This record gives sequence, C-alpha cells and structure tokens, in this order.
Amino acid sequence: MKIYFISIILLLVSCSKEKTYKPEKEKRIVGIQPYGKFSKEDAKLISFVIDSFYRLETKVLPNISLPKTAFTKIKSPRYRADSIIKIQNQNIPKDVYYVLGLTNEDISVTKNDKNGQILEPKWKYCDFGIMGLAYRPGKSAVVSRFRVKSKNYKTEMTRLRKIAIHEFGHNLGLPHCSDRKCVMTSAAEKLTTIDNEKLALCDKCKKIINYKY
Repeated sequence: MKIYFISIILLLVSCSKEKTYKPEKEKRIVGIQPYGKFSKEDAKLISFVIDSFYRLETKVLPNISLPKTAFTKIKSPRYRADSIIKIQNQNIPKDVYYVLGLTNEDISVTKNDKNGQILEPKWKYCDFGIMGLAYRPGKSAVVSRFRVKSKNYKTEMTRLRKIAIHEFGHNLGLPHCSDRKCVMTSAAEKLTTIDNEKLALCDKCKKIINYKY
C-alpha cells in the first residue's frame, strides 16, 4: 500500500492507495462523519463545500466516537489516521458511497519511504502527526482541525475547507500537484503553503477528473 503525503509545519496531510477500490454505478453520496465534539455547524459547512465544489450530494451523519482501536500513545495521545479510514471503509452506511471523517483530535500515521521503510529519524516518523489521510482512489478519508487551529475562525475554517477538498480529491483519484496554487499541491511542511494555495483545482487536475464546475 503506497502512502502519499502532504505536510504542513508540525503536520501532514496524507493519502494512501487502496488496491480494492472499483468505481460503481450507484449514486455517489458523500457521508460527512463528525467525530466526538466536532461542531455540527462546521460539519454542515464542510458538507456544503464538498457539495458545491465537486457537485456530489452530501449527507451529515450523526456524531459518533472515534474508534478506540485507533487510539495510540506511541508519542502522544492521539488517533491513527490509517486505522480510522480503514474502519470507515469497512463500515460505510448503506445510503452513502464515500465517508469523510471530521475530528478535533490529533491524528497520525507512519511516514515511509518508497521502499516501505520508516523514514529517518524513526523516532520522528514512526508516528507522525498529520492533518488528513485518504485512500487514492477510494471511499474513505479523514480530516483533523487539530493542526490548523487559529485565533481567527475564518482562517481556521478556510484551511479546513482546503484540507477537506484536498483529501476528498484523493478519493476521486487526484495525486499531489506541482502547481503551488492548486488545492492539490503538497504543502511541503509550511503552513504558509496552504494559506497561499487557492481553493481551486488547476487545469491539469481538472482534466484528470473531468472537472467542469
């Protein structure tokens, strides 16, 4: 399983390849899954963003607890994002096609090189804090607001919207983009990168998914 990463200072937005994904013909509703105390109103906002950006029907699901089996204390108390998206993928509600999880909690993943080995220094990358993770392509993604918090609510939500659009873009098959203004760009461990990117796809990425909106 290949894992693709986009990182912001002290955070990483990531995606991983799901081998079993096969497109189907049924209506593709996106289930927005808020976890714990994630704001229902903010979940509705992310739902609207995915709906308006990708023109896919969305549905906000009832808040549930993060899976206990995803909890880790390897470096600090947080949740493994790879476990979350795997569990989501195995428990997709019958009336939705995709699931996009939303959490206030910190999430993490192991960062590997192209050969599947943990990057050096291993103490840093064995459990690396990230902002989001998604299968590429696939049906499951998770986004955390833990590492994009700001005293300015508008700034924080703009970042969260970009991350959600980015991660769901991976579900649709989009890879990371070299265009620094494209929402699919790799943040290269700089928060300024995500703040400077546009809430839009570049022409190259639009062609990949036949984007017309």
